[in-house]
Amino acid sequence: GDCRSVTADLVGVHCIRASKGAFAAIRADGSVITWGYARVGGDSSSVQDLLHGVAQISATEGAFAAILANGSVVTWGEERFGGDSSGVQQDLTEVHQIQ
Repeated sequence: GDCRSVTADLVGVHCIRASKGAFAAIRADGSVITWGYARVGGDSSSVQDLLHGVAQISATEGAFAAILANGSVVTWGEERFGGDSSGVQQDLTEVHQIQ
């Protein structure tokens, strides 16, 4: 994971998670920075507007799931690894932990 493109943004990081080819870092302000292979979660631009107040991130082989402070969940990455939760989004409320 070459992080040169996001090095300036990696300030105040308190948690980093990895998929098979990407990384996601939670910053102290609850925002998320991602890098690595786009297909497996290195590109979170499609959900970046939702990634505020992130409390926790979990990773699979090819996707990430972020629990927000309000208990909702945002996912991104490869669909077959859980990167698309749109089919169950209405059920992803009051979530406290993902393993």
